[in-house]
Amino acid sequence: MKKLFLVALLIPLMISAQEVQEYGMFTNLMLTAHPEKISEFEAGLAAHNKKFHSEGPFQANVFFVMSGKNFGKYIWSMGPNPWSAMDNAPQGENGHNDDWNKNVAANALAESDVTYWKLDTRRSNFTQDFTLKNLAVFMLDIKRFKGPEFSGVLDKVTEVFKAKDGNEQWGVYFNELANADGRDMAWVNFYDKSSWMSREDKFPQWYEEVHGEGSFKDFLSAFDDTTHQSIQELWVFRPDLSGSDGSVESANRQ
Repeated sequence: MKKLFLVALLIPLMISAQEVQEYGMFTNLMLTAHPEKISEFEAGLAAHNKKFHSEGPFQANVFFVMSGKNFGKYIWSMGPNPWSAMDNAPQGENGHNDDWNKNVAANALAESDVTYWKLDTRRSNFTQDFTLKNLAVFMLDIKRFKGPEFSGVLDKVTEVFKAKDGNEQWGVYFNELANADGRDMAWVNFYDKSSWMSREDKFPQWYEEVHGEGSFKDFLSAFDDTTHQSIQELWVFRPDLSGSDGSVESANRQ
């Protein structure tokens, strides 16, 4: 009887495993150039990306961090690609690793950080073609065991912006691995001109227009109950160092 019970438990797991669907994931590597070798670092990174990361699932873009404690660092971002594609990522057989070690790593500090971000297509808003330029990155630390409740909060936020600011382009991403540094979710706004940063914050007003009078107070309570601190950074796309020109297609063309 006990054995039959265990088999019954395993059947749903086996079915679930067979029905796993692949999804887009970005690999973000934070790099710090050696202060005395910045020119060499940038030249090596640009040449490496043009040679090994200019197309397909392993295409890579580079962003320069313009604010916060990571100011002056570089974000090397590869993807999106499914996890299964990582088994075929460029390695040593075609000179990829040697080139990276000689022309990139040799001109960088030993400190680095790697994160893997799953693109949430349902909550993102890629309704128009655009070219990467400026990014406002908002990262949140979700409280332990509060993921389901936070998802409900995020759904309401997404509903507000799609109803009131649907012409803007943004992406929502979730960190694939557990971490203790406050980077569980990222909301990234893509904008062209820096004047975007000075726009009036109408979110409280918009929230109540969408969800009803007095609802913003409830939102603040739910948000506080499901998250810890937040982190905000400004990134600038560096086409000169990237493997692409930064073109992003709308969701219905991807």
